[in-house]
Amino acid sequence: MLTYQSIEELVSKAQEEGRKISDLVISDQARAMEISPIEIYERMEIDYLVMRESVQEGRKKDLRSMSGLTGGEGYLMTEYANKGNALLGDMPSKAVARAISVAGCNASMGRIVAAPTAGSCGILPGCLISLVEDRGVKEETTIRSMFTSGAFGMVIANKASVAGADGGCQAECGSASAMAAAALTEAMGGTPQQCADACAIALANQLGLVCDPVAGLVEIPCIKRNAAGVMIAFSSADMALAGITARIPADEVIDAMREVGRALPGSLKETAGGGLAATPTGLKLMEQVFGTS
Repeated sequence: MLTYQSIEELVSKAQEEGRKISDLVISDQARAMEISPIEIYERMEIDYLVMRESVQEGRKKDLRSMSGLTGGEGYLMTEYANKGNALLGDMPSKAVARAISVAGCNASMGRIVAAPTAGSCGILPGCLISLVEDRGVKEETTIRSMFTSGAFGMVIANKASVAGADGGCQAECGSASAMAAAALTEAMGGTPQQCADACAIALANQLGLVCDPVAGLVEIPCIKRNAAGVMIAFSSADMALAGITARIPADEVIDAMREVGRALPGSLKETAGGGLAATPTGLKLMEQVFGTS
């Protein structure tokens, strides 16, 4: 598989060839893997279908995680969103419901797509499935935009990290939100540069986000952070589509994320040694799951 080293590289090449980033990526990956563009697309389509199925699984009323700490959030948010009284409005509230449904599916040992990680798995589907189901965007357009999100994710992984143990939750939910913002922007007709701006804005708004899972499990606060990541992705995409630029280029934001991650203490990088995990309630919940030892 061909990897990408910078967002600037992707944007420049797409602009030079007068193509969308997704078109560029599909061609590049098909050539590198020695398969047809159609087969590349079909592989991504399978990922999209798994995302859609995980939304449905996570909406089940009786869904519970093995730890017993979480379960039912997807059902509750879906019921609330469907009433039409949400402060966020119709589409955003349903997007949040989809995001936490997928994250809940993950916590309950269901099948998900790590995009880019299991802890941030609800953000991309929460955004993209909402485009299809609530805005009438064609599935093909949405699936193709996933190639843009994937390429941006490759850059983030190469230049920095997508692991909470390495860079904190900024590297997980922050990266997922940045990837989703780029995909949303392309799916809504944005230019390659606007995709880069959306990515940069989304990631910049989550710099320093710590990874502090209660009891070391990808449940609290991870599930709800997926909801927040969706909202950041949507707002970042809208700003980019409105013509608002990031001012700090996406590649530099990624570099900054790497340095912030290095500066975070180990207690705030997936060790459950600090942050919410170390609160009195967080410690009690850990005892509830694992006992006093």
